[in-house]
Amino acid sequence: MNALKTTTRQRNSLYDPAYEHDSCGVGLVAHIKGVPSRAIVDDAYAVLKSMEHRAGVGAQPNSGDGAGMLTALPYDFLARVVPKELGVELPARGALGAGLVFLPRDAKERALCKREVETLVVQHGQELIGWRAVPVCPDEADLGAAARRTEPRSEQLLVGAAPGLEQDAFERQLFLIRKAGSHKLRTQAALSQAKMFYICSLSSRVMVYKGMLRTLQLMDYFPDLKAPDYVSHLAMVHARFSTNTFPSWDRAHPMRLIAHNGEINTFRGNRNWMQAREGAMQSDDFGDDLASLFPVIEPDCSDTSGLDNALEFLLRTGRSLPESILMMIPEAWQKHESMDPTKRAFYEYHSAMMEPWDGPSSVTFTDGRCIGAVLDRNGLRPSRYYVTADDRVVMASEVGVLDVAPEQIVHKGRLQPGRMFLIDFDRGELIPDAEVKAALAQQRPYADWLKQEQIELSDLVVPAQVPGLDSDSLIPRMRAFGYTRESLDFMLIPLVHEERDPVGSMGNDSALACLSDQSRLTYDYFKQLFAQVTNPAIDSIREDVIMSLECFIGPEQNLLETSAAHCHRLRVPHPILTHDETAALKALDHRGWRSQIIDVTFDRASGAEGLVPALRRICAEAEAAADADTSVVILSDRAVAADRPAVSMLLAAGAVHQHLIRRAKRTRIALVAETAEASEVHHHCLLIGFGVDAINPYLALEALWQARQDDKLIGEALATDADVVAAYRKGVAKGMLKVMGKMGISTLQSYKGAQIFEAVGLHSDVISLCFTDTASRLEGVGFEVLAEETLRRHDLGFPEMPRDNVVTLPNPGEYHWRVGGRKHAWEPRAISSLQRASGQNSQEAYREFSELINSESSGRCTLRGLMSLREGVAGPSVPLEEVEPAAELVKRFCTGAMSFGSISPEAHETLAVAMNRLGGKSNTGEGGEDPERFKPMANGDLKRSAIKQVASGRFGVTAWYLANADEIQIKISQGAKPGEGGELPGAKVDGSIARIRYS
Repeated sequence: MNALKTTTRQRNSLYDPAYEHDSCGVGLVAHIKGVPSRAIVDDAYAVLKSMEHRAGVGAQPNSGDGAGMLTALPYDFLARVVPKELGVELPARGALGAGLVFLPRDAKERALCKREVETLVVQHGQELIGWRAVPVCPDEADLGAAARRTEPRSEQLLVGAAPGLEQDAFERQLFLIRKAGSHKLRTQAALSQAKMFYICSLSSRVMVYKGMLRTLQLMDYFPDLKAPDYVSHLAMVHARFSTNTFPSWDRAHPMRLIAHNGEINTFRGNRNWMQAREGAMQSDDFGDDLASLFPVIEPDCSDTSGLDNALEFLLRTGRSLPESILMMIPEAWQKHESMDPTKRAFYEYHSAMMEPWDGPSSVTFTDGRCIGAVLDRNGLRPSRYYVTADDRVVMASEVGVLDVAPEQIVHKGRLQPGRMFLIDFDRGELIPDAEVKAALAQQRPYADWLKQEQIELSDLVVPAQVPGLDSDSLIPRMRAFGYTRESLDFMLIPLVHEERDPVGSMGNDSALACLSDQSRLTYDYFKQLFAQVTNPAIDSIREDVIMSLECFIGPEQNLLETSAAHCHRLRVPHPILTHDETAALKALDHRGWRSQIIDVTFDRASGAEGLVPALRRICAEAEAAADADTSVVILSDRAVAADRPAVSMLLAAGAVHQHLIRRAKRTRIALVAETAEASEVHHHCLLIGFGVDAINPYLALEALWQARQDDKLIGEALATDADVVAAYRKGVAKGMLKVMGKMGISTLQSYKGAQIFEAVGLHSDVISLCFTDTASRLEGVGFEVLAEETLRRHDLGFPEMPRDNVVTLPNPGEYHWRVGGRKHAWEPRAISSLQRASGQNSQEAYREFSELINSESSGRCTLRGLMSLREGVAGPSVPLEEVEPAAELVKRFCTGAMSFGSISPEAHETLAVAMNRLGGKSNTGEGGEDPERFKPMANGDLKRSAIKQVASGRFGVTAWYLANADEIQIKISQGAKPGEGGELPGAKVDGSIARIRYS
């Protein structure tokens, strides 16, 4: 039993199950007229087996990542086997609910789980028919050791409907039973095998069989599926490939309604927003039982499970399956100028209710009455289908999954981005995408509701007095909020001039914030996450049509009710607010909307100990504002003064957002940050990513206005302060879209609150209060250090003892090394010694270089510089005679991928010659390679790089290039800058670069 307990997925060291995703093969087979047959099941299994190459396999070839099949409830089969096995007759078709349940292997724990479920069935007024032991054949299926170690006991729960209960109401009762059972048993500390308990499905319409299996093992493991009378009019199959996850029985697909190929990149935000909405939910169908369905999204689930949880909740609370799908995975409508206005109104209305579940996804879905599939707005997960002459449909992740005679195919096609593929069994038709959406769009007067209720920023009254540039206090405030000469000259001014996030070169070699001996902003402790491998990034420039920064903000209504009130929200086209817009919000009194300003400064006399109480006070005031029906809460640090340092806006906003989520009150208010602290694209992304609805970076704008007066901003395009604000907003918008695109997210509405960041060196106390569930694997800096850093920065602007240097900005050397400034890995002494070592062939100079790079001071710039091996843990040392000589070890060495163009031809060729001499491998990068380098030199050296890269640009890629590779690397949406590739400045491009890249 203890061995089983250790196999559950618990957070441990650097692993956290919350970050699990998968990439898989999906397919479906169905009869359009709803005619059940054995052939549907057999063909679906053939489709599943054809996708074996899409499925993951463990170290043991007979342990798979997961496979499964969803079919219609096999009533005829159950009507035959249940009387024989249990000695009871089944109720009529439609009045029988059944589902596969995974149970603990421990007999006592299994009995406890069954008793709890039986009690729930009775409590909800339904008839308990019994439990059927599902036959499983692990030996016949050749089940691998890894799957056997965690193999649960499989039984089917059989439930009869209460007399006179219609089928949809019965489905709701079964949903209540399942959710209540899962909430109670999967979190019960007394059960060592609690995570083994899992209800795969419980329905009167569908049945799921799945497990930690390979595709070829499914029917051998579950012989039920081979029975001749196991017939169905639909079947949905799934082959799981766990890209960064541990396989498990419960995470195999299909889920209760869907099978999914892809990733939901915004899942953490979607889960938080759903939790926040629970406080406003009411349902006539569920009444007081609604609370037992919370949390809607179960706490330990993957992104696919969460998508299934939310979809099932929307379905059972009154919406149709197609409408629920389109609410969660809408097509790109914001910039679709030719879209029918009625359909646009449908999407705009629902965007006021719920953010998209965004990410590359192909989702198949069914509730037994219809079956279909939908692609995300980018179409990054292909699916193709056939319609045959005998009214069958076959759809899968790829073609060729089922042998179909060409003459039998009457229609074939592929799913298109944002389009829906739907079969309605009641109508016996394959419904075109346009017809599905037109019918839904015309159900209610969405356009009229939007016109009547929607609030525009331009509708708000701007007060006569709006704060402007305060030159006298500008420098002290900038110093207090962490501005430096470099941040102004290298970040803010170029951002406005170029209208984009400034680009640097050679990476950032300064010390991590958690290792720095200087005060750092809270924002510096966070790194952006980015899409990888099976989860491609989006090119925010070329795919601009699918991307949007527009959001609705403000109080939300009951998600389970469809009414005009949902439109009564403020539409914000850009997350960066002007001073006029912010002033209008602060003076808000419009159509029932009011605002409240919360001061985020604290008493300097309270010292570092004053930070946490200040955060708790801010959270309490925000909650009180939400309770008082305030529409907009504005967190402001404008009250900063000599005796009032400001809480970091990131800490304050994150704490308020998480606090209100925990209280299920976050959707009652809009959260706006009026802050001097945020100035860069990274800062704005963090604030939005941790829940802020809109930002007024007033000090950054004041600094730019002052720069214009000082003639640091030039050109007719920046002739006025309004021009400067417009350029700043445009540059920030472009930068934010790029950051969103790196993570494969299309809309700011989905990015908001999604927490697509990782903290480096923040203590779990900080994470728990302000950034709940964000990864911070190393622990580190707590509130006390953050408070001390805040006070140190504040003292720079408002010193307790007057100083002369307060009139200029500091220059700590973040980007350019300075004596006494921030630590850099590449300091002048190291560069000088490396130059001497290479120029003079000096072993002594190289030893000096090595010592400097490996020294404690340089090592403190990076985490790897701090790593050491624990003595006495690794075991006895290996005898020296058994260790390979250095000349053999270096043959395994490879250089990093650096493109020709990013570095000079001399450097690129020298690396190749050196690695070839050693017997190792150099890497071309993605910039191509001169064919002259393929020929040996007169002295026997070779300039050819052994590793050739092929990237999306295919620079320099020819047959001759590939033939001269020992290893070929295909780069999927990767580059020197994650998700976007390297950026080669035009000034560096000459004729040889263009020639070699064939550009």
